[in-house]
Amino acid sequence: MAAVETIEVLTPGPLTTFQDLGRFGYGRYGVPPSGALDTFSLRAANLLVGNKENEACLEITMFGLKIKALRDVAIAVTGGDLLPFYNDKPLSMWVSLILKEGDTLSFRGMKGGCRSYLSIGGGFFLPEVIGSRSTNLSSGFGGLDGRPVKKGDIFTAHLPEPHLETEGRWFPQDLIPRYKSEWRLRVIFGPQDVQFTKKAKTTFCNSYYQVNPQSDRTGIRMTGPIIERRPNVHESIISEGVIPGAIQVPGDGQPIIILVEIVTGGYRKIATVITADLPLLGQIKPGDIVKFEQVSLDKAYKAIREIEERIKRFKEGLLCRPP
Repeated sequence: MAAVETIEVLTPGPLTTFQDLGRFGYGRYGVPPSGALDTFSLRAANLLVGNKENEACLEITMFGLKIKALRDVAIAVTGGDLLPFYNDKPLSMWVSLILKEGDTLSFRGMKGGCRSYLSIGGGFFLPEVIGSRSTNLSSGFGGLDGRPVKKGDIFTAHLPEPHLETEGRWFPQDLIPRYKSEWRLRVIFGPQDVQFTKKAKTTFCNSYYQVNPQSDRTGIRMTGPIIERRPNVHESIISEGVIPGAIQVPGDGQPIIILVEIVTGGYRKIATVITADLPLLGQIKPGDIVKFEQVSLDKAYKAIREIEERIKRFKEGLLCRPP
């Protein structure tokens, strides 16, 4: 069956793009992973409407997106609370709902976090580029021709009708992350932590850093106490591969958390955010406060197992519910 027109964009907001779980294995060619910054919310949104976890969703940043349903379609909104409204009524998040033909969905502000994820039953119909439907803005490919969505865009889906039966699915409240304006990020020291002074490591773990407005999908820039490198090392290092969550410290001593739109860096990394906390990075907004906490590798492994257990519990709950 051909894809059918499902959603029309009335207003796009400051930055709305299609993202899935990203493209991997192409860093040696200079291609970053891209993908959702909050992967936990994207996976949950897809499961709520009966999609595979890796289907592309709309990643909505801050506010402003308004769409209209061109046919009945199952939807779910997860992630940060950007005050979603169904027509003129507040919309429940982390629940599968039905947008009926002609209904509108809008995002009106930032109550908690800064990115929401919108899934539709059947998944958005988009071509794969290098194994992913994620938008790479800097290179101009993926998603909708590598660009943010704009007014007048029409989105299509395959077979949205069977997914209407998912209406009423809900993600358990005790499994939903809580988004605040102060964040605790767990880290593992390295790979270049030995090139920083002992005082720098103490400063790094005991200080509060404020998120800079210049942050974007490339990295989170922060302002706070200076992290000093050892006096016998240069300001920069030879550029090398980086991963999301790596914390670079440039010459000004202010940390930058690497996100998903970059694959190399020329500054030493004092630490790396653990995998379990990477989805939180997608909800940190300018003005928020960040504190780093060193943890052991064993605790990092335990934390990611707990994240996967949340998803597993939800899937098992679906199997136990009557059709």
